[in-house]
This record gives sequence, structure tokens and C-alpha cells, in this order.
Amino acid sequence: MTTHDRASLEAAHPRAGFREWAALVVLMLPVLLVSVDNTVLNFALPAISEALRPSGVQLLWTIDVYPLVLAGLLVPMGSLGDRYGRRRLLLIGAVGFAIVSAVAAFAPSAELLIAARAALGVFGAMLMPSTLSLLRSIFVDREQRRLAIAVWASGFAGGSALGPLVGGALLEHFWWGSVFLLAVPVLIPLVVLLPLLVPESRDPQPGRIDPVSIVLSLTTTLPIVYAIKSIASHGFAVDTATGIIVGVASGVAFVRRQRRSVNPMLDMALFERGAFSGAVGVNLLSVTAYVGGLLFVSQHLQLVLGMSPLESGLVLVPGLLVMIGAGLVIVPIAKRVKPSIVIPAGLSISATAYAVVAISGGRLSALELALIFVGLGLGIGAAETVSNELIIATAPAEKAGAASAVSETAYELGAVLGTTILGTILTASYRGNVVVPDSLSEAQRAAAGETLGGAVSVAGQLPNEVAAALLDSARLAFDSGVGTAAGIGTALIVGAMVVARLALRNAR
Repeated sequence: MTTHDRASLEAAHPRAGFREWAALVVLMLPVLLVSVDNTVLNFALPAISEALRPSGVQLLWTIDVYPLVLAGLLVPMGSLGDRYGRRRLLLIGAVGFAIVSAVAAFAPSAELLIAARAALGVFGAMLMPSTLSLLRSIFVDREQRRLAIAVWASGFAGGSALGPLVGGALLEHFWWGSVFLLAVPVLIPLVVLLPLLVPESRDPQPGRIDPVSIVLSLTTTLPIVYAIKSIASHGFAVDTATGIIVGVASGVAFVRRQRRSVNPMLDMALFERGAFSGAVGVNLLSVTAYVGGLLFVSQHLQLVLGMSPLESGLVLVPGLLVMIGAGLVIVPIAKRVKPSIVIPAGLSISATAYAVVAISGGRLSALELALIFVGLGLGIGAAETVSNELIIATAPAEKAGAASAVSETAYELGAVLGTTILGTILTASYRGNVVVPDSLSEAQRAAAGETLGGAVSVAGQLPNEVAAALLDSARLAFDSGVGTAAGIGTALIVGAMVVARLALRNAR
């Protein structure tokens, strides 16, 4: 390349300076917050179970309703950002998220907590597509953009693992609602600095705001997740079949509506790009496995091994650090090694770690679980960086908002499916295997028979001998489902490896 050619290339793709990298730091605040919010509640479940006495299904809804609503609204919110301004939507989402977080912290019942979490999903959907699409407009140079997206992906993945640590530290000293108040001090600097450092960005030809498509996107995900949860509650029934039928029909209708529209809310042509759809598939499968594993590990550390929330969070710190490091180290490697090779290679480490849990049936020490999470973080952290960069790089610049929304939808839907599928397995196994002493009252029997957290809470009210018998049975019942759940997690990661190998073979 001649000096003139290099100068022309640099003029066409100017490199980012201090202001742009400072903007990245600001944009990381909502990324960390939303990803922490995905998992921070896992470690607060025992305290919530004791304070609000939710049923097993309510407990799963408390976790899932936030990423579920968020996933259903990401594409519409991405379209809104493309039309009205991505920075503007990010500011609105930040203010709303902070206010609703304060409301959730003082929810007096499980029903109101679930409602507050749903509202958080609405405002969270305004935050995430905007951050990734703004990176596309800020970092024009692809090498710098690859590094910026690596930082973004590491922040998202690291935030998911940081949630238990932050939650553990807060729950060690405060009540369960303190995990929600974390949003307020994080979002204040975002609201102040965003207008100063981040330029506004729009799509000159945005997709139209289509209320019918928004409804269809929600009626695709909500009924299917409801059906899966209903199976855990009372097995396959009419409402379960109805949920699946409605969800599938809505999904088909959504896709057909987008294809027929001249200016669709979501351009389905993006999925015709092999690298784009393959990278989305890798995100979905690997995040499903990761978040599902975090669900049962966080409960095992506290409720089976008897560790405090802070101690349990510290067990996961090595995996958190390795995940962040892997996302950054993979950047120079990905410049030289094809995605169809580097992603399966990284995920093979995660699959091996998950398989160890499946073989052991979940009966692992804290040190063994820490090493397992290092393996999970190493592979998934590297894979997510490469797949996210592919999603943004293969989409046209003017469709950055839509592409970012699809990427985020894969993340959040993966979080929903992780807690729904693996959580359902754990709940069903627990209910089917726990033995509740006959001497308990009807209310105590109901609480102890629903969840492991409920059994631990009830055991504190019983004589030592009865309490010990209940806890032994409850812990064995919980671990009976861990082996099956981990086996499914292993299969999900192997599926992501196959998708990467086949769909990304021509990607660079």
C-alpha cells in the first residue's frame, strides 16, 4: 500500500481520539447496569423468598420478566432510536430505569416486584440497542471498532458475572431491595456526560413505527416462556399448548409482516447474511447456557454449601476476570484466525467445563465451581467478542440500530431461556424429589415444597432434628436436577460450536 493510498484510507475511516474513547467509557455504564441487573437478583432470591414468600413460578417470573420484556421490545426500541435519535432514547431510558429501580427496591409483594421488573425491562430496552449502534457511528475505523466492541462485550459478559458479587456485597449489609438502588448512582453520570461526549446518531431512512409488529414481537416470546413455566408448575396442559401455538403463530406473522413491508421495522434481509445470522445464533445459545448455569450455581453456593451472598459472589470473581480478559485478548487473534475456527475453539473449553458439572451431578465444592466458571468465562468471553463484531460489521452502517437490537435480543432472549429452561428443570426436579416432614403446617409444607429457598426459610422455624432432615432432603432434591440441567447446558454450547463452524466458514 502506497503512502497516498494509506492517507486516503485514513481519511475515509478516521481513527478515534480521546473524546471517542471517553464516550466509550460513558456508554459502558448502561451496559454494565443492564447486564448486572440480569443476574444480580439470583443471589437475592433466598432473601426475597423469605421476605415475600413467592411461589416457585413467581420466583422464576421475578427473574425472567425483566429480560423477557426487554427482549420483546429491543427491536422496536432499536427502530425508535434509528428514527428519533439513539442518544435521545438512551437518555430517556436512563432516567426511567433509575426511577423504576427505586420503586422496585421497596416492593411490598411478589406481584408488585414482578410488575416493577417488567417496567425495568421497558426502559432497559431503550438503553442497550443505543449503546452498540452509537459505537458503530463513533468508531469508524474497523480495527478500533473491533477493540471497542470487545470492551463492550466484555463489559456485558463481565457485568453478568459481576451481578452476584455486587449483590453479595450489598446483601451482606442491607436488605434485598438494595440491589435495585444500585442503578441510581450509576445512571447519574451517564445523564450528565452523555450529551457532552456522545454525538447524536440517526438512520436517514428508518423503519416505520409499526404497533402491530410491536405486539407480535411480544406475543411471540411471552406465551412460549409462559408455556415452559407452566410445564414446571402443572405439566403439559391446555394452557401450555395454547401458549406454544400463540407464540409460534405470532412469530410467523411477525416475519411475514416484515418481509411484505416496503420499510419494515426489522429488515429481515439482515438474516440472509450468513455471518450475521450465524453470529446471532452463537450469542443466543452461549448466553442461554451461561445464564442458566449461573442460576443454579448461585443457589448451590448459598443454599447447599451454606455460603453467605458475599462469599458466593467471590467464588465467581476468577471467572469474571477471565471472561473480561478473554474478550480483550481474542481481538488480535481474531484478526488472523477465521471466526469459524476461533469461536468453536474457545467454546470447546466452556463445553468441557459444563460437562464436568453434568458428570458430577452438581456435587462440587466451592473451589471446583470456581474453576468451572473460569472455563465457562474463558470460552464464552472470547466467542461473544468475535460474534458481536461480526454482527455490527456485516450490517450496513445505516442499519446499525436494527443490527444492534437483534444482537441484544439474542443476549436477552438467551438470559430468559437460560433461567426458563434450566430453571424449570431444577424446579420440577426439586418438587418431584423433596420429602417434606409430616409435622409441618400446611403453609410450611407449601413453602418448603416449592423452592430450596423456601425450605431453608422454613427450616429456621423448626426443631434442629426436623430442620436437618428437611434441609438434607431439599438439598439432595435440588442437586438431582443439576446434572440434567448441566447436560443441557453442555449441549447448547456444542450447538453454538456447530453453528459457528458451519455458518461462519466464509466470514472474515
